[in-house]
Amino acid sequence: MLESFHEKSILILGFGREGVDTFLFLRKFFPGNTIGIADANEEAKIRNQQALKDGNINWYLGKDYLKAIEHHDVVIKTPGIPIHILEIEKAFKQGKIISQAEIFFNECPGTIIGITGTKGKSTTTSLIYEILKSAGLKAYLVGNIGNPILNFLRKAKPSDFFVYELSCHQLYNLTKSPHISVLLNIFPEHLDYYKNFKEYADSKSAITKYQSKDDYLVFDAQNKTTKLIAQKSKAKKIAINAKNISKIIPIKNIPLLGEHNLKNVGAAIEVAKILKIPKNKIALAIKNFKPLEHRLEKVGTHRGITFYNDALATIPEATIGAIDALGKDVQTIMLGGFDRNIKFESFAKKIVNNKIQTVILFPTTGEKIWKEIQKRLRKGRVMKHFFVDNMNDAVKIAYKNTDKGKICLLSTACTSFSIFKDYREKGEAFKKYVKIYGN
Repeated sequence: MLESFHEKSILILGFGREGVDTFLFLRKFFPGNTIGIADANEEAKIRNQQALKDGNINWYLGKDYLKAIEHHDVVIKTPGIPIHILEIEKAFKQGKIISQAEIFFNECPGTIIGITGTKGKSTTTSLIYEILKSAGLKAYLVGNIGNPILNFLRKAKPSDFFVYELSCHQLYNLTKSPHISVLLNIFPEHLDYYKNFKEYADSKSAITKYQSKDDYLVFDAQNKTTKLIAQKSKAKKIAINAKNISKIIPIKNIPLLGEHNLKNVGAAIEVAKILKIPKNKIALAIKNFKPLEHRLEKVGTHRGITFYNDALATIPEATIGAIDALGKDVQTIMLGGFDRNIKFESFAKKIVNNKIQTVILFPTTGEKIWKEIQKRLRKGRVMKHFFVDNMNDAVKIAYKNTDKGKICLLSTACTSFSIFKDYREKGEAFKKYVKIYGN
């Protein structure tokens, strides 16, 4: 693929962490070429000092940055830039747009293990990586959870393994699939980015769409959408079976809470079995695995109340998984955030049935969630509810309305963008105020 770029003008569309990685990679391959860089942020040039040292750059910054597309032959697009913008749609039709992922898949000499799913990607990816390392394999953690990928190509060898967390945005329009693919689950999400759920699911399906009979697909056969995708796959299909876990490691030795995490562990075990990793090495890696931050993370017990940070639970199904994992001791829960056109009817029923007593609600979906909860409250049932627009107030309220011996859970079932920059900022704010008011 790279050979075809020599005589073409290249544009990097989006100049954040991934865009900088793309630039540094291309500069090593094409030291004399002028490279275009386009970003809506006018400070992108100042923000990335490494590129400033390079004179062979055409900058396109500010609100008209998309106009740069028509002046270039190849456009390497950052996944976060929406696909349904007129200029982007036109460029896709012209075959101009590619991604970091596509370059990597075409140029990588090693084995790619790709992991996707609406939820569980990061935990499963990290777990597979730790198992491979424990077996003495040369493995790299890349993609959403790891480092940007292109600069790995300079030293990649056929014996290397790349454990690659792939989002729907990275998979969109991809024309190659990994040798080993893991498809965890698919639930409605990113419906503000895609036209509908079908388009979102179709983007996920690229993880297996181009596999052959010599490749492997590990998938959740209990998820309706992943099962349908698997049926069309040419790969050797392996259904995730949590019941097989006990053959490798006692369930009590797994340091992850919840049925949903057992599926993540089950998926990692199936990948390890494909690679013929010994059972004792698989078990040891799982036992020593440290749960990831912001994923059902126990913050601690303060003033008799136990706090859990599940900031990455950005869809109802993830929050339901957290509630099921923690059980009836969940008395207070923080919900709501950015509206992605997700429905909350069955989710509200779960909140009511679990006998949660206090809900703390963030904009903008907080009001929508509360309306659905109200519809399902039986006559005489009282549930405290509070609308807040900052984490400071939310945690203060939690301390006042949660009994000793009970749990307060941050698991909002929505993304964070209405108040917070991302789930990390939300989770860090939660932990900060829990500790401040816990003394």
